[in-house]
Amino acid sequence: MPKMKLHWSPKSPYVRKVMICLHELGMNDQVENLRSVAAMLKPNARIMQDNPLSKIPTLTTADGIHLFDSLVICEYLNDLGNGSLFPMSGPEKWRALRWHALGDGLLDALILWRNEREREQPLVALMDAFELKFNASLQLLTSEINELSESSFNIGTLTLGCALGYADYRFESLEWQSKYVDLAKWYNQLSLRPSFQTTQPIDG
Repeated sequence: MPKMKLHWSPKSPYVRKVMICLHELGMNDQVENLRSVAAMLKPNARIMQDNPLSKIPTLTTADGIHLFDSLVICEYLNDLGNGSLFPMSGPEKWRALRWHALGDGLLDALILWRNEREREQPLVALMDAFELKFNASLQLLTSEINELSESSFNIGTLTLGCALGYADYRFESLEWQSKYVDLAKWYNQLSLRPSFQTTQPIDG
């Protein structure tokens, strides 16, 4: 059977979600990574052959179906690998999906925040709004630390881990771990998983 193909970058937190799923499901050897650059102002013609939005991750399945975005790809891989990353029903399902939505939304905000701060004249009100949303999100997670600690590893906790990891990678000056100690303890424990260790974002 031909391998699946994944448009991949070592720095994208959305790609990292998919890579963590592959590691957790033991499916690394079923995917060929295609090094791809998806710049907002320079649509990538090669990616657009598989995804008209020119975004990564984009997965081409073994039978030729092009899948995006990261949530769809992760759910596909979970089904293919008979995994347990997506709780099937009850409060656990909705808790996991809610945490996923928060983690993905936090990533969206962080990436826009990074883009804004690199402008020649960043809009102060927008920068302040991003910081407010970031701190509000971490305050909410801190209030739910017991639920996070007791939860099974799932798409929600996975995505929150990627978002917090991206904050460490791109926003070191925020020093969020010193401000949200309980959340930092949970995150650092999560980061000991081999799937997180082998998918840390790198420059280059």
